[in-house]
Amino acid sequence: MKFKIYQVDAFTKELFRGNPAAVIPLESWLDYDTMQKIALENNLSETAFFVKEEKHYHIRWFTPAIEVPLCGHATLASSFVIFNYIEPQLNEIRFQSKSGELIITREGELISLNFPANVPAVIEPPDELLKLLPIKPLEVLFNQSFVAVFNSEDEIRTMKPDLKALAEIDADGLIITAPGNEVDFVSRYFVPSAGIDEDPVTGYAHTLLTPYWSNRLNKTELHALQVSKRSGELFLKNLENNRVLISGAAVLYMIGELFISENHDIKLL
Repeated sequence: MKFKIYQVDAFTKELFRGNPAAVIPLESWLDYDTMQKIALENNLSETAFFVKEEKHYHIRWFTPAIEVPLCGHATLASSFVIFNYIEPQLNEIRFQSKSGELIITREGELISLNFPANVPAVIEPPDELLKLLPIKPLEVLFNQSFVAVFNSEDEIRTMKPDLKALAEIDADGLIITAPGNEVDFVSRYFVPSAGIDEDPVTGYAHTLLTPYWSNRLNKTELHALQVSKRSGELFLKNLENNRVLISGAAVLYMIGELFISENHDIKLL
């Protein structure tokens, strides 16, 4: 059985930067175990699968270890594939997902993701979190993931949290953030519990960061960098009705063919 597979670098205009995602269009769903094994074999932070259903698409995302309810960069990568290789006449895509309906639009080279916001609340940081950080944060917020706020971009770029200890904490991950030198803010995102030590560029993290920085800077439109080794650029809007608009570019790296032998016990759903 053969499937087309695309690899796309998301949230970047340059190849070998941003966040790589595998994208696999399907005519019908594979079983969970097969999709999880494919994601593990791809060994990228995310593999996205989607199926066309009438006038919309249904999308699912897998890390090498688990299925996740939302992924920004793999949604951007999937949209890039649909806009450029499957339905180039479209300028809007509607995805159904575990996080509800996601509306994707494009204007020029920018693809915009209309996502639900995840507004974080200020908390008293647990000792186990403070112990894994080399610098004490100015404040800590939480909404499924921890958000630790620091003074400077340099602190974010050089931070080395204890990832082994982080994997033992009951949270989706850790976002560290600070004001940027040339942009509104910078960030990094660590998710060892999902098999990703550091995610290069993360749409999901910006569903928390956009409302936080919009409120702090009193701005509805923001420019951000995720300052991982690969780095990525995001253009953000804090919308009404608890939504955020996350925009970025994408670059095609590869189009290939995925082959699963007949002796593999694959199930079509």
